[in-house]
Amino acid sequence: MRESWQTKWFRWTMNFWPCYRGSGGRITYVASDWKEVRVKLRLSLRTRNYVGSIFGGSLYAAVDPLYMLMLIKCLGPGFVVWDKSATIRFRKPGRTTLTATFKLDDAELDEIRHRLELEPKLDRTYRVELVDTRGIVHAEIDKIIHISKK
Repeated sequence: MRESWQTKWFRWTMNFWPCYRGSGGRITYVASDWKEVRVKLRLSLRTRNYVGSIFGGSLYAAVDPLYMLMLIKCLGPGFVVWDKSATIRFRKPGRTTLTATFKLDDAELDEIRHRLELEPKLDRTYRVELVDTRGIVHAEIDKIIHISKK
């Protein structure tokens, strides 16, 4: 799916927003329906740690806000969406450019809406992996997102 002018604007704005820009991550794609986002994180002077791999803080910060923002956009204004917690597992040192792909599907969004008709709030866990060009996982991040109706 192509980007819309709204998602291009969002991508451009996020990539220049100081809090996100400082992570070293760059959003490279946002689907026009907000159900897919792609991120790239390069090894650079800004992201390199003492031992020459990508700093763990950069690995996490590059992926931190995206599932929450995607859910806010996909569910709409009748819902409250917050990051609740996260864990990161470092699998291999990142010494090249890493990428992450975030995806939501209609079944997931329908399940959230259905469950919130029955329950006042819920928490959902989403996993994202930072991988190199060969598909080797360097870090796994689990995000727990809190969702409720307004």
